[in-house]
Amino acid sequence: MKLLNRLLQGIDPIQIHGQDNVAIQSMTADSRQIRRDSLFIARQGVQIDGHAFIEGAIQDGACAILCESMPSSIPDGVTVIQVVNSHRAYAMLAANWHGNPSKDLQVVGVTGTNGKTTVATLLHKLYMDSGIKSGLLSTISVHIHNEQLPATHTTPDAWDIQSHLAAMVTAGCKVAFMEVSSHGLAQERSHGIHFAGALFTNISRDHLDYHADMDEYVAIKKRLFDQLPSDAFALVNLDDKHGETMLLDCKARHFTYALERPATYKTKILESLVSGTLISINTRECWLQIIGRFNAYNATAIFGCCNLLGMVDSDALQSLSALQGVRGRFQRVMGPKSIMGIVDYAHTPDALDNVLSTLKELRQGNQRIITVIGCGGDRDKGKRSQMALIAASESDYSILTSDNPRTEDPQAILHDMEQGLDAVLKRKAITMADRAEAIKLACQQARPGDLILVAGKGHETTQNIQGIKHNFDDVQHLKNNLQSIHG
Repeated sequence: MKLLNRLLQGIDPIQIHGQDNVAIQSMTADSRQIRRDSLFIARQGVQIDGHAFIEGAIQDGACAILCESMPSSIPDGVTVIQVVNSHRAYAMLAANWHGNPSKDLQVVGVTGTNGKTTVATLLHKLYMDSGIKSGLLSTISVHIHNEQLPATHTTPDAWDIQSHLAAMVTAGCKVAFMEVSSHGLAQERSHGIHFAGALFTNISRDHLDYHADMDEYVAIKKRLFDQLPSDAFALVNLDDKHGETMLLDCKARHFTYALERPATYKTKILESLVSGTLISINTRECWLQIIGRFNAYNATAIFGCCNLLGMVDSDALQSLSALQGVRGRFQRVMGPKSIMGIVDYAHTPDALDNVLSTLKELRQGNQRIITVIGCGGDRDKGKRSQMALIAASESDYSILTSDNPRTEDPQAILHDMEQGLDAVLKRKAITMADRAEAIKLACQQARPGDLILVAGKGHETTQNIQGIKHNFDDVQHLKNNLQSIHG
């Protein structure tokens, strides 16, 4: 039980109708979960407006309503709180309900188009390997010290975030690393979190099915840095053209990392091999088990974050060199006859280009690059032709296939992708809607020593077709086909 006026701390209502000292037994934004003496938060969603369920919530026992638009009639004994932004207020309510756990943790938010999962996950691994209890909120999973839970969104619902943070505090965690997506920022899910720091990886085209344009996408990413307190740190990739933008009007302490420009944390790639990468960070050498230029950026961000959180540099470098990659992020699948498969989450033009550029740098002699790539349905259609163009241009042979078609016709998605190919590129590309058959064909086409990239889904273990999730794991399909065809 919580008192309403305590839950409203940090929220500036437009008006309150009724008593603000009522006892609240539960709070929810889902009208189906209303119980007696609940607080119902009415939020405007993309498809559904929670205000339409206010009357039903009251009938089901809600004693308090938080909303943006006042209902036409308010029964006696029901308190209604009107606010400017219900999403923002809901996040603050969730933080207050759980006792503001972020104040007892060093929470670091990681945002950007690519690299969020790798950076956040490897930071968590590094701290755990160093004997420091830590938590993780990522695309792939939620970790509360040693306990692992499945994740459903990059940035979970505000209630779930605060619940997880509270569990981390209870488990004795000292630090938590959290992916912060543009969707989560737009919906204010991370409001109410006291961030110790924020980290920016990069920005390229993504989620333009949700955001109006790139300017809006960048502005929403910047919100994470705009909300940082003065005692926090802001660490940004200075080689990305939007890095400096993140620091504009940011009250936190400013720090940068880069491979090209002068920065607080400056890295050079000394050697790049299939087995790993030798880099120097601020002239101190470090051998990485992760591969590619993009991972050199990720490693630099990780080192910088460790340094800013107070870890000794030598300890950070030693732990960094011991880290292995994240599932579905440039994950190597070794097959017979020296054929190497790579499974990667690359689902944006920039990410795909980075992965293929790395493979081109690593290949030797007559090694060929065979790429399997798809684009998701019900998502940004504008990037489909770009993805196909990059795959066909940067590979010796490419197979355009399905990703998660969702409610779209896979053939229509493939048609959109093909628009990026001219007559020359079409001669070394093929379309095949069945992803399993596409991976099988890639393995059949592979010669000894070739490189096969299966991109787009990474860590995912299901494929969404017409709203139904079917079991599908790129890694397993690649392993099984390589073994059966070449074993």
